[in-house]
Amino acid sequence: MSAPVVPQNPHPAPPAHPRGRYLARLSLLALGVVYGDIGTSPLYALQQAFHGQHGIPVTQGNVLGVLSLIFWALILIVTVKYHVVIIRADNKGEGGVLALMAMVQGSRIARGLSPRRIMIVLGIFGAALLYADGALTPAVSVLSAVEGLSIAAPTLQPRVILAITLAILVALFLFQSRGTAGIGAIFGPVMLVWFGTIAVLGLNGILKHPAVVGAVLPTHAIRFLAEDPGRGLIVLGAVFLVVTGGEALYADLG
Repeated sequence: MSAPVVPQNPHPAPPAHPRGRYLARLSLLALGVVYGDIGTSPLYALQQAFHGQHGIPVTQGNVLGVLSLIFWALILIVTVKYHVVIIRADNKGEGGVLALMAMVQGSRIARGLSPRRIMIVLGIFGAALLYADGALTPAVSVLSAVEGLSIAAPTLQPRVILAITLAILVALFLFQSRGTAGIGAIFGPVMLVWFGTIAVLGLNGILKHPAVVGAVLPTHAIRFLAEDPGRGLIVLGAVFLVVTGGEALYADLG
């Protein structure tokens, strides 16, 4: 009796440990899909902190305090929370709120403490928050970027800025039909140029004002919050904008 014929998979699985050109290509795709949201955060975070409705004066102490808050928010939330902890909690290579919910449902803690319905409601609620973030963040990012045109062209009318923003958003969402690979291939190089640009601008700023390097010390953030807790709480709302998009590190897993 002959052995059954096993059909061949036309799409072979990618290597478990990519190297060389494949690793470079995969990194470029991830740069466009996953890190685009995080990379555009500087467009509106500092603007809201210093020039928003509840903006604070641009003084050396305030600048160092806000930059220190931003630096440590990125370290603790994006690096430690997502890269070190949460990204390890994958469900057979898949990530996201629903994958996490499926893992928790099968654990002893979930069986012993929480009814299944509560876990399902929490999972749906988390998915709704992620969906809302995906709908709001592109609009805020594009609008903040286009509003910068008013600096170079002060006569630009608000309705023109809104029209340009809508046109860009429509064009961006049209690319969604190409899938993750298509989006990464298009926006990966764009984000590479963007990260290179802000890196050069940041290095230029450090060379002009070396004292800004002191913002890596958490003492500036602690002092800023301790001097005026009410003001610090308001500024934290703007600082939190820099970590929006960090959830994509886990949501886009797999």
